[in-house]
Formats: sequence, structure tokens, C-alpha cells
Amino acid sequence: MAAGVRLQKVLAHAGVASRRAAEALILAGRVRVDGRIVTELGTRVLPRRNRVELDGQRLMAALPVYVVLHKPRGVMCTMSDPLGRPTVRDLLAKVPGRVYPVGRLDFNTSGVLLATNDGDFADGLMHPRRAVPKTYVVKVRGEMRERNLDALRGGVNLEDGKTLPSKVRLLRHERGKTWLELTIVEGRNHQVRRMMEALGFPVMRLSRTAFAGVTSEGLRPGEWRLLVSDELAAMKKQYGVPKRASSARGFRPQ
Repeated sequence: MAAGVRLQKVLAHAGVASRRAAEALILAGRVRVDGRIVTELGTRVLPRRNRVELDGQRLMAALPVYVVLHKPRGVMCTMSDPLGRPTVRDLLAKVPGRVYPVGRLDFNTSGVLLATNDGDFADGLMHPRRAVPKTYVVKVRGEMRERNLDALRGGVNLEDGKTLPSKVRLLRHERGKTWLELTIVEGRNHQVRRMMEALGFPVMRLSRTAFAGVTSEGLRPGEWRLLVSDELAAMKKQYGVPKRASSARGFRPQ
């Protein structure tokens, strides 16, 4: 067995990016090991012995931080935006640690967004085989009937293949519109909007109410809190992450 730890894992544990994003940093020549630029993804290092730098700054292992944010509409789910639009980085500025989002929510979608500096945690929750549930409240134009809901439950044909079955609960009809609760276990781009459009019901409003069992209950749009130990323990039991123990206690910023 090869000695040391993969370089991208060192970057992830330092809280600079997920392991997948860390690979892009390595390939771009932004990472040095003992003063030498390294672009080989299979490179292994000894964190206690080798000096690892990103853009000239030495990386140190960071204490794990796990956050749930109530993302508002009209905010980019990225750490920067070339067009100058608001980003979640602005909302997470006071988090004790450099964190980044676990997955994404559309610009016009609100709701639960997890953020962390634990790359293994982020990659684990986003891996397709973990089938992590994501629950949404959806408002669509048109009155959906039971046959339309059954179509969602059975899977919808999209250009990139048929979706996995969804859990659906009709909430109400209101003046030619439908409100429903939808739970999916995939993470395709714009998946919920594309599913609804494929059935002829354009989305008017979309909010994610839960991710991996975590909700934003008690948080106003733009607020965040640390995940509590019970939430982390439940995710570890069901999805195998986080691998490292955490004593984080939830709180709401002042």
C-alpha cells in the first residue's frame, strides 16, 4: 500500500475545496509540495513532513465545520460571481472557518444549503450511490392531477435519461396553480424544474425544505447555524459521513 495521503485529500482537509475541486487546483499548477509545483493527481504526501502550499500559502489541516444556511432567492450558490451578483460567501462570512457549499441551489431557488470545510463530507453527500434525499416545496402553473403525480413517482423521461422515482405529496390547488412536496434522491442540474416542465407544468416557485434530513427550521432567509451533534450522528449512521467526530453545537449568529 502506498505511503502518505493523496494531495487532493490534503487540500480538502485544509478546507480550501472539495476533493474534486482540489483536483482542478492541482492540474492548474497552483499547488506546490516542498517548493515544487505538482500537477500529478496521484501524488501522495506526508502532511506532517511535506510542506503543501496553495498559491504560495502553506496549508494546515482545519478543524471540521458543518453549517446549514437558509439560502434566499437571488443569491448565487458560489463563492464568487464574475457578474457581481450576491453569493453565499457574503452570507457565510462570519462562519468560524473557510467553508464552501455542498452541491448547489439555483439562483432563484431558496432553502436548505449545507456548507463545510470537510471535503470528504461534501463528496460523500453528493455521491450518487448514497441516494441522499432532498425535499422541495414546488409551486407550478396548472392544476396537477393524480396521473401527473404518478408520473413523478414512476420517473420522468429527460434528455439525460429517466429520473429515479420521487416521493410526492399534493399540498393544494389555488387559482389554477398547484403546490406540492417533492423528494428526490438525485442531483442533476435544474432537475426539479426540468421534471415539471417535461410534464407541462412550469415552476413558479421552488424552495428546498430538507437535505439529508436537515432543515432550515427557525432560520430566516440569509441566516445560518452550525449543525448539532445529533444531526451529524444521524448523517454518519445513514450516509457514512462525516468520518471525523465533531463537537459542534448549533447556534444562530447575532
